[in-house]
Amino acid sequence: MRHNNHGSILSSFRTKTTRTIVLILALSLTALPITAWQSALITRTVGPNSAQEPNQNKGEMQTPAPSPSASPTPILTRSSATTRTLAELQTRIDEVLQQPALAPALVAVKVTSLDTGRVLFEENGLKLLRPASNMKLYTVAAALDNLSPNYRFTTSIYASSHPDAAGTVKDDLIIYGRGDPSLGARFNNGDYFKAIDDLANKIVAAGVKRVEGDLVGDESHFVGPKYGSGWEWEDLTWYYGAEISALTVNDNALDLFVKPGAIPGAKAIITTGPPDPLLTIINQVTTGEKSSKRALAIHRELGKDVITVSGSIAVNDPGYTGAVGISHPALLFVYLLRSSLAKKGVIVRGKSRTIGAESQTLLGAGTTIITSGNGDKLLETNQVEIARLQSPPLSLIAAQTLKPSQNLYTELILRTLGKNVPQPQAPFGEPPRTSEEAGLEVIKTFLKKAGILPESLVLNDGSGLSRDDLVTAEATVQLLTFMNQHPHAEAFRAALPVAGVDGTLRNRMRGTAAEKNVRAKTGSLSSAASLAGYVTTAAGERLAFSIMVNNYTSEVEPRVICIDPITVLLASFAARS
Repeated sequence: MRHNNHGSILSSFRTKTTRTIVLILALSLTALPITAWQSALITRTVGPNSAQEPNQNKGEMQTPAPSPSASPTPILTRSSATTRTLAELQTRIDEVLQQPALAPALVAVKVTSLDTGRVLFEENGLKLLRPASNMKLYTVAAALDNLSPNYRFTTSIYASSHPDAAGTVKDDLIIYGRGDPSLGARFNNGDYFKAIDDLANKIVAAGVKRVEGDLVGDESHFVGPKYGSGWEWEDLTWYYGAEISALTVNDNALDLFVKPGAIPGAKAIITTGPPDPLLTIINQVTTGEKSSKRALAIHRELGKDVITVSGSIAVNDPGYTGAVGISHPALLFVYLLRSSLAKKGVIVRGKSRTIGAESQTLLGAGTTIITSGNGDKLLETNQVEIARLQSPPLSLIAAQTLKPSQNLYTELILRTLGKNVPQPQAPFGEPPRTSEEAGLEVIKTFLKKAGILPESLVLNDGSGLSRDDLVTAEATVQLLTFMNQHPHAEAFRAALPVAGVDGTLRNRMRGTAAEKNVRAKTGSLSSAASLAGYVTTAAGERLAFSIMVNNYTSEVEPRVICIDPITVLLASFAARS
């Protein structure tokens, strides 16, 4: 039995799962500046059974399969998991943790009663471990606390004046983004274009029929790099490491579709959803004989809109779908908006371009001019807001962040905190904080209010993709306890995945006492897995728990042999603490 560890901690992160030859898009997400050696092509080999669906988050494993060599604990049913005394529960959890497969790993567990405050079990509760996407709990909780569940992101349309009687805007039409995550397919039943069409409708309703100047996307609202601190360069190819922009569209990623040609030997058919005029696809995929093995490799050079797809795909293959990040998402936003406006009869005589940290002009398919520039002072001029589009409330966005473990949304929320919540200025002599840094300061201030010691965490990003993030199980349980009593507790709890029902827990713990009971956030990185949230025992006692496993070999599946069994034991506990 282990509980109530005490001691001091020295002060000192989307998500990714690697499997032998086959690696597709499977993980949770921010990055250091790209050096010359990092800008080499990134390659991923796609195996024969790796078809994926668009508009889903692959950052967390949904149905982990145990490795035969891991000797996993048998799946616990409702009856086999039942314990009737606290001592028996603690012994059963100890038995799970003492499996030989976990011997090299570092495991932290803490379970506390929300009803009595009593600690039911603790193992390494004060150890700093990589939380993976459990980090999202901290970002979303701080956002609900500071912004409220009713907060809405606003995208504004500016011009130097309202359109004249003929519907003409005399100069540029400017789209000023503030990090709205909802402008995409996930919030519109899989429709890539609806959010942009809604914005175009707002512009038409404002009386705009003709724009004499340019269509300008202004992404200067956020300051700092387009990736999170501590993100690894190889993550940046994929949707879970997408660029962060104040003008975000369709999760700043594209669905990549590869289908066989009509006959063996023909070129495969490669398309994207939505179409991207900036992207150049080099198609080196041939159609193979019937039932031949699929062998695809995807190369994307960092910071460039060029993807090379090579290999072969059988003539009767149903096709491969993957999701890749895109460069310069704000320019794609402007392109899609211009296309939607044209369909509604609005004429734009000028160019399509963006301003911000990196300004671009769309000249033609796949051709851009990139110049340095900054649009931060744009709104200090005499600009008039002629239209605006608001997002759904933060409560809904929080659910679309935590349930599928969406990294980009979390990072947009983090930077929004940095822009909207007043914080002390950076110390004299230090450069101004980036939006990310300012957001992290907001989280730290929030955690002080929650009574969490600063030495219990090392924060680098908002999503947990950074391998440099560290938290303790005790800190996470403290956060969960604080949010259970928070005025916005219902919104926080409703945003969490439900075991056996939805999000990254939809295929886990089915047929057990945890199904439709546990509400918890998953986390998954290479050699880091976690689960933290709420569970109600068989006796009706409400618990908060955190389970983290770090430093295990690739043959071990901690969700199967450790995390889920312990969670089911908690749900099946038939006594009270």
